[in-house]
Amino acid sequence: MENENIQSQLPKTTHPRGIYLLPNLFTTAALFAGFYAVIAAFKGYFDAAAIAIFVAMVADTLDGRIARLTNTQTAFGAEYDSLSDMVSFGVAPSLLVYTYCLSNLGKVGWLVVFLYTAATALRLARFNTQVNDQDKRYFQGVPCPAAAGVLAGAVWLASSYHFSVGLLTAIPLAVLTVFVAALMVSTIRYYSFKKIDLKGKVPFIVVVFVVLITAGIALDPPQILFGIFFLYALSGPIFTLWHLRRMRRIAKLRKRH
Repeated sequence: MENENIQSQLPKTTHPRGIYLLPNLFTTAALFAGFYAVIAAFKGYFDAAAIAIFVAMVADTLDGRIARLTNTQTAFGAEYDSLSDMVSFGVAPSLLVYTYCLSNLGKVGWLVVFLYTAATALRLARFNTQVNDQDKRYFQGVPCPAAAGVLAGAVWLASSYHFSVGLLTAIPLAVLTVFVAALMVSTIRYYSFKKIDLKGKVPFIVVVFVVLITAGIALDPPQILFGIFFLYALSGPIFTLWHLRRMRRIAKLRKRH
């Protein structure tokens, strides 16, 4: 009873309510773009759905950058961002590839897109639980926006070049979907680009390279964007194999000496 009286007399700590508007506006924009991609895919506007996923990717990148620059990072923002990512980079790409051609595979088609959706959820859950323990320079498993970029780019490329929607398109796209799903839940490391100093100086060749990439995207967006994200998805396994081969060489040299 005495402890209760003492506790009642202690001043209550008040926590500030409300959320930061600016970064969450970009998160909402990413969520809206992902939701629009789902609606567009169901209506058969596959190009528009793919573009909406890439728009969601840009908004998702900006919300994190703005939160760090303005020091407005919160637990609410992190959870909201993960839910938005699940819609924009998990559900939307799955429904896009399914409505485009994987529905022709019957049960196999929807099982494939379910595997991708589940892999996205697992990837996000693992990232959220290990965010403070990981090396900021690398991601564990391919990030879900990059995986979504591979699928959206593939559909956009096939749709813009008017590929025949049949088994010849559905089977390679199903294999690609399972492949990127496996990369998301793998332990393969991918460079995160978070340590790039946008305010610092860079060599002149870097600016030239950025200009060339921008011109390429403007010239043929589906082909260049698919190529960029597909090569990024392959970079993890290639880097891992190169690193393992290098470690074996070092081990052999140590044995000789």
